[in-house]
This record gives sequence, C-alpha cells and structure tokens, in this order.
Amino acid sequence: MKAAENNGQSTIVKYVEPNYAGIHLLKLNRCAIGYVTRGTKYIYYGDARHAISKGDVFYMGVGNHYVEEVMEEGRPFEEIVIYYTPEQLQRILLYLNMSYSINITNTHQCERCRRLNHVNMSASSAMRSFFHHAGSYLHDDNFMHDETAENIKMTELIYLIISQNDGCLKSKVLNNVDSARDNFEQIIYSHIFSDVSIEKLAEKSNRSLTSFKKEFKRHFFMPPHRWFIQQRLMQSRLLLISTSKSISEIGNECTFPNTSHFIKLFKKQYGTTPAIYRNTHCGGLVAGVQSVTSPMSGGYSGVDTGVESIAL
Repeated sequence: MKAAENNGQSTIVKYVEPNYAGIHLLKLNRCAIGYVTRGTKYIYYGDARHAISKGDVFYMGVGNHYVEEVMEEGRPFEEIVIYYTPEQLQRILLYLNMSYSINITNTHQCERCRRLNHVNMSASSAMRSFFHHAGSYLHDDNFMHDETAENIKMTELIYLIISQNDGCLKSKVLNNVDSARDNFEQIIYSHIFSDVSIEKLAEKSNRSLTSFKKEFKRHFFMPPHRWFIQQRLMQSRLLLISTSKSISEIGNECTFPNTSHFIKLFKKQYGTTPAIYRNTHCGGLVAGVQSVTSPMSGGYSGVDTGVESIAL
C-alpha cells in the first residue's frame, strides 16, 4: 500500500508499510530527510543497531543503508520523506541568504555524525507540524505534480533546520552543499560489488591514485581495500541469514575471488565460518526476525523517488 504515487522523481513521499519486510539494503541516490509517524525504523552498521522512533526526524545520506521498519501494535509503519540533491540544497540556501539575509553557520563537530551516514533526533513542535502538514498535502493530486509547491515545502524544511542551534542534523544537511564530495561517494558506493581496481576507481573520479587514497580515507576513515571488504562481508552476512543460497554463491555474488578466500576473510572478521554463522543466526539479526523479504512488497512498490531497494 502506498499513500502517494508519482511517475517522476518525487520530492515528498509518504510510505505506508503494512507488512513486516525484514532487514533490507536501501540504496539512496539522493539525500533524505524524514519523519517517522508510526512504528520504529532501525539502521544497522555491522552488529550495531540505531533506532529511529516515532516522532523522530532523521537524515540519511547518499549510499547504502541496511534498514528495517517495524510496525506499531499491528498497525502499518509510516514515514514521510523528502529527497533532495546537493544542487537543490545549494539553490535554497542561496535564496534564503539573498532574500532574507540569513547568516548560515555550521560549527558543530562530533564523532557520531562524522562517522555515521545518518542522524536522528526528536522533532521539535515546529518540525512535527511541518511533516503533518506535508502529509496532508500528499492527498491532493494537484500538489503532487506541482514543482513550485514542493520547492516551497523544501525551502520551509531547510529553514527550520538551519534556524536551529548547531547540531548533528544541521551539520549533516549543510555538509551536503559540497557536491564534489557527494559525487565522489556516489562513485564509490556504485562500485562496491563491481570487480574494479582501485586504479580504475581513481580514474573514474578524476584523481591520481595517491589523491584518491587520501580522499577515500578522509571520507570513509579507512583504506579502500579494507573498506570494500568490510562492505562485502556485511552483505554476505545478511545473505547467509536471509537466503538459502550456498556459501559459494554468496561469495561469488559479493565479489570474492573464490570460496576459500571468502571463508578466510569472513572468519577473520566475525570469528567463525560462514556455515557456522548461518546455523547460529538463521533466525535473523534481532529477536523476532523470522525472514527477510523484498521491501518492494509494501510501501516502496511502484514509487520512483530516486531510491533503489534491493531485496536480501
């Protein structure tokens, strides 16, 4: 079930997920700012799970996110999400500065928002009102195809964020103005499961190998080879507990050169072999997870928002 449809790339979308879809990989090619109106959203980083509760506003950056949406007392999970590009954000900030002389600052720095590709916080009363009003607009077909109306709502949201005291949400949003950074990360995320050399990636991002390695470490806090292995192992782990594919099939799908190499790296990372890990964790990553099914079965079906959901 979905509350809003659009054949183009929607800016404002309301998702209604009537069935538990399990943990799945969500690939974003635009930044997202959202609000959970019912249920709980979880974002996974390895074994760490971060909860986004009802009434929280959240930011999710471009790239891969392992997510899970949990219903509330049998009622569908609901969220309202607004998507944007760095170019759109830059235009809005320029407009706010030139039209209203708003002094836009960002002095916040912390380990949490520096290392995570999402942040969340309890929404202020103004933010709650904004998302509830945005949700009501989605019932109007005229609004859904009105680019001007969507731009006005987007500008209002950005104003609400930048007018707050400096913090993680404001910092994450303002960091998106650097479109060069965004393009660099998109190139990296789009090649996680590609058999491509570091030299080729450097070429694709128009950098020398030395510059590429330095910038990669600045963005992802570890060398390229180590980061790519970590991402592929995370994917393999979810495939082990959510599919019946063989160990060799999973290793091949996650771009490991051969099964023995996959097993060796997996054991080094998780302290056990893939087969033992599957037998131990076949019930899921968290209590109550029975299976992982396609997220396309619910609120994501048929809505082109610049979001690509991959069933695990």
